[in-house]
Amino acid sequence: MPDGQCRPPGGATRSGAGGRQQGAALLLAMLTVALVATLASAALWQQWRSAEVEAAERQRLQASWILVGALDWARLILREDARSNQNTGAADHLGEPWATPLEEARLSSFLAADKNNSAEELMPAFLSGEMIDQQSRLNFRNLIRITGTGPQAKAELSAPDVATFTRLYELLDLPPAELTAAAANLLRTTERALDDPKPSSSPLVPKRYAQLSWLGLSQASLTALEKHVTVLPESTRLNLNTASAEALSASVPGLDLAMAQQVLTSRASNPFTKLEDAVARIPGATTETVTVAHHDVRSRFFEARVRLRLDDTLIEEHSLIQRNGMTTLVQWRERVAAP
Repeated sequence: MPDGQCRPPGGATRSGAGGRQQGAALLLAMLTVALVATLASAALWQQWRSAEVEAAERQRLQASWILVGALDWARLILREDARSNQNTGAADHLGEPWATPLEEARLSSFLAADKNNSAEELMPAFLSGEMIDQQSRLNFRNLIRITGTGPQAKAELSAPDVATFTRLYELLDLPPAELTAAAANLLRTTERALDDPKPSSSPLVPKRYAQLSWLGLSQASLTALEKHVTVLPESTRLNLNTASAEALSASVPGLDLAMAQQVLTSRASNPFTKLEDAVARIPGATTETVTVAHHDVRSRFFEARVRLRLDDTLIEEHSLIQRNGMTTLVQWRERVAAP
């Protein structure tokens, strides 16, 4: 500024005020951008979450439909097998269609899809499964025999079945004291269920195999017994055509494990057609050791195990099917942890 001229009064103040206004405007713009970005992110997250929830619900419904269809398929196979047995008089054995496992197969065509979607856009679905004859296993509920009805009903241990389970425990090298305690617990809770409707300290009567732990069976014993023991809604007979060597040896007095293995080899190509046939072909068997009260060549209870793989999700479901003639009833269904 030339000498002699005066600086405008208040000039520095106006310049400082303008700078502060520009700074405030810039800060307001930054806050506005941050707010808009936050709202946009929230909207995007909400949209993503809605899409994920919809996809999960769709997957759940698809899985339910497929599992119900697989169960109906299993029931159909059992009905057709019953019809065939009625016509031919054949027994239930491991060479029948129901005993053939279903290898994993792609089932994407079963999934519901929008009409605008192509087949390539469908979620991959794979189904596998098997049916297990539950009368190929010793029924733990056979340990208790109920006589009489109504107020005269009485529960007691079944000596022949206790002897059978004792032999099985010996074959598997399990502690016999555990079996004795479990049988006593089952007898006590059955007695209370018959005549005492009030809650008690005794365990509930097991309905499924895993629930045998309620009676005091250890996890190690449950693992060892799993392929040879079951829990069914009523007393049942052991199917000699499908029983394991251990169950067969335990159920037929005098039949050791080596001879039981020979029986399994023989019946694979020539199943038993009736109990008389089994008595004639099982080494050392008599009409007193193979009886109609404890043995059979036909079955009424089957467990269907279905495994469904949807994308990266694995679902496994077990169902107990009771077959009465041409009628099949589902006793229970449960989802289990996939291995």
